[in-house]
Amino acid sequence: MDRLEAGLAELGVVIDPQGLDLALTHRSWAYENGGGPTNERLEFLGDSVVGVIVTEKIFRDYADRPEGQLARLRAAVVSGHALAELARDLGLGPQIKLGKGEIATGGANKDSILADTIEAVVGAAHLTGGFAASTNLVQAWLGPRIEEAAKLGAGLDWKSSLQELTALLGLGAPKYVDQASGPDHDRRYFSRVQVGDQAFGPGEASNKRHAQQQAARLAYTALEPTDPPGLPDASPADQSAPAG
Repeated sequence: MDRLEAGLAELGVVIDPQGLDLALTHRSWAYENGGGPTNERLEFLGDSVVGVIVTEKIFRDYADRPEGQLARLRAAVVSGHALAELARDLGLGPQIKLGKGEIATGGANKDSILADTIEAVVGAAHLTGGFAASTNLVQAWLGPRIEEAAKLGAGLDWKSSLQELTALLGLGAPKYVDQASGPDHDRRYFSRVQVGDQAFGPGEASNKRHAQQQAARLAYTALEPTDPPGLPDASPADQSAPAG
């Protein structure tokens, strides 16, 4: 827990030791150790706290953007994948208390477990120090990611951007064809997208949604007009950004 505690101390965020321990306790560990409380209630609280803080920040910082763009920006920052990446950057995985079964199947690197744990830690901070503590924590952890996501343009949500583009070009709605391979604990998904009489892809990722985003990125990049009126900006830098 040293790295997490050091990071919290650097931010001036104090979390009750028992609360922090609970935030790192996955249900698999509790089940294998005689039952007891898990981090699920803290995750429930933290999910709402993160949502409120991020929503208010983007509302204030991006006053010139319409509601639809704000919603996409928020979704990109608080998604399970985004929170899991944050947890990896913080080195949180090895600190989570997991049962042997989860450890054996790579639970310390699963998006769902990592994202839930981030939310549980925020929930614990909120219980200890209220909105002052949780806001400090969320803005420190997610503030830079909000700024990065705000620059992505079409890459903020390639599927939505592709749908807007195909509607503008009169090509009809994109249709996705998905395949999966590999064992359950190491599943790989492949997605192709059909636009009119053209197919693009495949996109490949560890879950279907991200594979579809990759396929949508390839299609958008290929179909985007040189000067598309009314479309999200998609600069070359955007096109190389990881799909969310």
